[in-house]
Amino acid sequence: MSTAATARAQAAAAARSNGRPPAAPRIEPPPYAGLVTRTIAFALDAAVVNGVALAVAGVLTLCMSLLHLPHDVAVVAAVFGGIVWFAWAVGYFAVFWSTTGQTPGDRVMGIRVRDARDAAAQIPLRRALLRCIGLVLGAIPLFAGYVPVLLDERRRAFHDWLARTVVVHGGGHV
Repeated sequence: MSTAATARAQAAAAARSNGRPPAAPRIEPPPYAGLVTRTIAFALDAAVVNGVALAVAGVLTLCMSLLHLPHDVAVVAAVFGGIVWFAWAVGYFAVFWSTTGQTPGDRVMGIRVRDARDAAAQIPLRRALLRCIGLVLGAIPLFAGYVPVLLDERRRAFHDWLARTVVVHGGGHV
């Protein structure tokens, strides 16, 4: 029997002996993930995002080099490639956060993104996209948007405040 189940059984037995109804079990808040854990998870995800993008770009560049295209076409292709990379990166994070609550990097580190008001709830796609925007905005002023993780009781960064999310331990390791 788990310790929580044992505690509930003991509380129920004590309540029966004194005639009072058993007290509701106290629910502890989830342990919030800190800056180092979150940074390692992000670095793992950045490696996945950029590794896939690099492989795709390499194959496409090789194919384009065989076609001997004019310089102007190569410039347009490079700009288009940048736009596709950005969409791929945002999509990667937003889809994982809104479906499973964790990216592969988060899973390796055993953390997940949850709704700040209900740590058991997933976040919708719209808030996951808002969190991506906040991720970028928090990095612009010398990563100042990440300082609150060190100061906040629930270890929330700027993007967490913006999207009303928390990052908690309990994701599940690979």
